[in-house]
Amino acid sequence: MKRWLLIPFLLCLCGSAAAVAAPSIETPPQTSSPAETVRRFVDAELARSQPRLRAEISIGEIDPHLRLAPCERTEAFLRPGGRLWGRSFVGLRCLQHPGWSISVPVTVRLYGMALVAEQPLPALQPISASAVRQQEVEVTREPGGVVVEAQQLEDRVCTRSLEVGQPIPLNSLRTLPAVGQGDPVKLIGVGSGFSISTEATALATVAAGELVRVRTDSGRTVSGIARKGRVVEVSF
Repeated sequence: MKRWLLIPFLLCLCGSAAAVAAPSIETPPQTSSPAETVRRFVDAELARSQPRLRAEISIGEIDPHLRLAPCERTEAFLRPGGRLWGRSFVGLRCLQHPGWSISVPVTVRLYGMALVAEQPLPALQPISASAVRQQEVEVTREPGGVVVEAQQLEDRVCTRSLEVGQPIPLNSLRTLPAVGQGDPVKLIGVGSGFSISTEATALATVAAGELVRVRTDSGRTVSGIARKGRVVEVSF
């Protein structure tokens, strides 16, 4: 082989060897942004505490006036009393010296099946099963949550009127009174091996299981436990 033909061939071999022998430069792993750290935390918390609900999460902006030292190890957390429900805050702290801790605004909207009004529902009236239907709603619109099962309506009334399609807020429910002030009640006295009954008048409005004072036809006032059906029990 002629010498002038060997030169390009040798140069090619040298170039290939250099390429194989050259060390690779690893890019250092990128640290997560504060928003990414907070989002991962919120995702994990909701998966644990609200696994059946569909979530929409929005991470707010950190105050641009804050001067935070660079930090490669951060941790998100909920402050005491914090709750991932509607508009709230998630804590974010630096685990390196000198350390810092801030609050990051987040908005969490949770959606799930709940009972809504099938027809206009007046306030303070018992709600029948035919008056409601199931529908997906944003449950976080109500701070205390909404009714999701018919059993939650048993012996209860809603203190506000509801339009068609509105969910029923849990914190608007009140237990139906077992007896009302001025109601005629059946007073039952129970002792060891005997029981007696008489008529009386309730002096207060109470729910089942609560203590209530009643006045008998003879004018005597006694206290007993209210039961369903306008019954008051007195133990001797």
